[in-house]
Amino acid sequence: MNDLSESALRALPKEKPSDVTIAAMNHLASAFLAVARSRPDKTALYWGDSRYTYGHYRDQILGTASLLKGKGIRPGDRVAIWLKNCPEFVGALFGVLAADAVVVPINNFLKPAEVAYMLQDAGIEWVIAESSHAGLLELKALHPSIQILDAETLPTEAAEISDPVRGGDDLAVLIYTSGTTGHPKGAMLSHRNLLANVVSCRVFLELAEEDRLVVLLPMFHSFMLTVGVLLPLLSGASVVAVKGLHSPKHMIAEILQNQGTLLPAMAALFRALSQIPAGIEFTSLRLCVSGAGPLPLEILNGFNARHPRVPLIEGYGLSEASPVVTVNPPRNPKPGTIGVPIPGVEVSVHDDAGNELGDGVDGEICVRGSNVMLGYWNAPD
Repeated sequence: MNDLSESALRALPKEKPSDVTIAAMNHLASAFLAVARSRPDKTALYWGDSRYTYGHYRDQILGTASLLKGKGIRPGDRVAIWLKNCPEFVGALFGVLAADAVVVPINNFLKPAEVAYMLQDAGIEWVIAESSHAGLLELKALHPSIQILDAETLPTEAAEISDPVRGGDDLAVLIYTSGTTGHPKGAMLSHRNLLANVVSCRVFLELAEEDRLVVLLPMFHSFMLTVGVLLPLLSGASVVAVKGLHSPKHMIAEILQNQGTLLPAMAALFRALSQIPAGIEFTSLRLCVSGAGPLPLEILNGFNARHPRVPLIEGYGLSEASPVVTVNPPRNPKPGTIGVPIPGVEVSVHDDAGNELGDGVDGEICVRGSNVMLGYWNAPD
């Protein structure tokens, strides 16, 4: 893949972190650490009443990377993260990357046998998880050689580590698809793939350092991994990770308390938000983005009627594209559509023979850009 397009780079917001050079953005962990060095005291993640600063994560990432290297993790090794949404997810994610290893996010709702298949397929020896995870005993029985690193014991003190030797087109994240047509397939996403998607989303959504992205969906999902975690944290913004997901009342209270400004979620959530009682207003929200599935016009219209001040736009993506492909322009959306390609991404429609089709003709969507995966793991064809 080529480097990020010159037009995309020129369009970066002027408020981008001053010390994050394009060279530093060759590696996901290096990019984060550059951001953290410039604002160690700023809150990177809100978690209920708790705050985690960029400085905290800088130290945890460096300490975790050193720990993993000490346990024999080598450049290119795959390390699984099997966690619910929690503050440690961020330290684990960038810690694995800082160790020059590959992150394999695992769906927290999978059964141990399904997880065991992924571990076997990816050749994984280490899993970062909470020691209290209900599925760990069964997973160990199915995969006896697996080693567990308790996320709650990740280091909080920095350590010296060597500079990365990987980056660019090297594999960074191996994310497994749902496997609706058989076993899940691992989409191989490089550092450049994910950085390209972050830059494009930052330009398109006009993300500023003052923004606070609300995370309700699981961080292991490609949509949240890029839009909810990488996008804000590589832009010097903040994440509002909602802790009280089992209670709509607590969920709304956390969004209000921590003043979320941008909410990416699924259509079902926006249906629920369109039905909240009068008198509760999301005064800090400036934009909502619906992804990970279609946004029915019924839900869009209901949300717009209840929250006329907050735009709700729809986008489209897939794990193989890091994942964002198209989004409705925030200032001029077209309801009932998935919008237009984000900067640096091309979309066309083709027939079964590979011929490009004209407007209004059904066919297969084809995507081209620096965000498109390297390929499928263990499937060279």
